[in-house]
Amino acid sequence: MTERPSRWLSGFAALTYAFLFAPIVILVIFSFNDSRRVFIWQGFTLDWYPALLQNDRLLDAVWITLQVAALAVVGATLLGSLLGLGLARLRFRGSGGVQTLLLLPMVTPEIVVGISLLVFFSQLFGWNGSMGQIALAHITFCISYVAITVRARAASLDPAREEAARDLGASAVGTFRHVTLPLLAPAIAAGAMLAFALSVDDLIITSFQAGVGSTTLPIAIYSSIKFGVTPQINAISSIVIALVGLALLISWRVGAFRGPSARPVDADAEEGSA
Repeated sequence: MTERPSRWLSGFAALTYAFLFAPIVILVIFSFNDSRRVFIWQGFTLDWYPALLQNDRLLDAVWITLQVAALAVVGATLLGSLLGLGLARLRFRGSGGVQTLLLLPMVTPEIVVGISLLVFFSQLFGWNGSMGQIALAHITFCISYVAITVRARAASLDPAREEAARDLGASAVGTFRHVTLPLLAPAIAAGAMLAFALSVDDLIITSFQAGVGSTTLPIAIYSSIKFGVTPQINAISSIVIALVGLALLISWRVGAFRGPSARPVDADAEEGSA
């Protein structure tokens, strides 16, 4: 009786994975196509990958994208981590409302966020598009993701560990540095990676903030495909996919390496009481 539902579920899962990953596989395959007509296979070639090094427009867009992402990661990780830790530890009137406000950038349509930030920057500072403006816009919507991730981790920490460090003579700064921060490090790293991915991927909000000389990779790709998808677009998309896969592999390996040494707090408490 259980085999038939299991087969149905397996088949449905296979179809779901095929629906998700088939376009990516096709894109990667045709990045090696020896033809400028993207969807007509005429042979295997690697020429499109070296050709990317001669495309100054795409290279400039990649460099600007990485700079913006780096600024967004630093700003969002710092502010979001402090905000998440504060919301987890402090109880004040209106804290529930603040936590609800954290969700607004995540559920508000990006076009609304983009227009509101454009009006804010242009009216208050007189900015008309720059890399710094893009970075600030990315920090604005990435803070929520980092804060929620860190808050969830901070709320699950056992306060007994910090109390034990204080009882042993550690200062507040020393306790935070040697106890709290290492325990929060996985959540902070996860929030930073999420902020980086969101910043690199964003198109709608960025398009409202970009100006002359601040074209990011998503904008450059979107502008290029208006005239048709080229093999170079497939090639650079394949490189991005490969880098994302490499990052996932590294994070999985790091997690697998640290996994056996990770011990739940309850187990430590039980051993201490024994």
